[in-house]
Amino acid sequence: MELGLVGLGKMGGNMRERIRRAGHTVLGYDRNPDLADVHSLEELVGKLSGPRVIWVMVPAGEATQTTIDRLAELLEPGDVVVDGGNSRWTDDVKHAEELAAKGIGFVDCGVSGGVWGLENGYALMYGGDKENVAKVQPVFDALKPEGDSGSVHAGKVGAGHFAKMVHNGIEYAMMQAYAEGWELLEKVDSVTDVREVFRSWQEGTVIRSWLLDLAVNALDEDEHLDELRGYAQDSGEGRWTVEAAIDNAVPLPAITASLFARFASRQEDSPQMKMIAALRNQFGGHAVEKK
Repeated sequence: MELGLVGLGKMGGNMRERIRRAGHTVLGYDRNPDLADVHSLEELVGKLSGPRVIWVMVPAGEATQTTIDRLAELLEPGDVVVDGGNSRWTDDVKHAEELAAKGIGFVDCGVSGGVWGLENGYALMYGGDKENVAKVQPVFDALKPEGDSGSVHAGKVGAGHFAKMVHNGIEYAMMQAYAEGWELLEKVDSVTDVREVFRSWQEGTVIRSWLLDLAVNALDEDEHLDELRGYAQDSGEGRWTVEAAIDNAVPLPAITASLFARFASRQEDSPQMKMIAALRNQFGGHAVEKK
């Protein structure tokens, strides 16, 4: 099938390549002309045959809203827009209603996989009407990991981004637990090789995971994380998860505490946040702050 892809950054560029490897045609647009296949949204829409599928992979908020507004002017009834960025689920309903008024479908899709997705595949959580999802399904199949898991039609519009938000909230808490354990091991005199303790946990333990593997990668690169400042940003989805928990009266003590720990990292050079920063760099290519 043909796909238009808007946004060719760290994830979007690799997604374009993975979809092409599956035999599909992808035309990509990015504000950076060195990355783009076409040089305007108008050209992108004009070169695709209907019914068109346009996948938007730009930062959440104003950039996504502006892009969808412009696509609403350019696309035709029967076309579909997919928001694959980290948009808040509450924005999805608004976007779906705006596009539906012009006969254009909308699917929201949470995407996980970071810089490793090109080779390993991307975990996909999408929401929308079955008819619109079906038009995008070949792309979902190309992006997902091999095997039966890694892709889910989570429900109606907004369900994909809500599921991805909760996924990221869980990720916050898991990273925080590894970081706290690492700091405690580093603190005591009796443990003389913390990196190898972490490595030993990779096989046979109940806490083995891909995040643990990435922690070991980070420690192999910088054994005591001496080169990092203990400062970690938050993407916003941790905050949204906590807010949704409050709205639904669901207790989330671990996720909430992990979010607050990131806030604390901005007040002092936190050893735990060195590990959080290292993990975010390992799985997503997120920038780290050097000392």
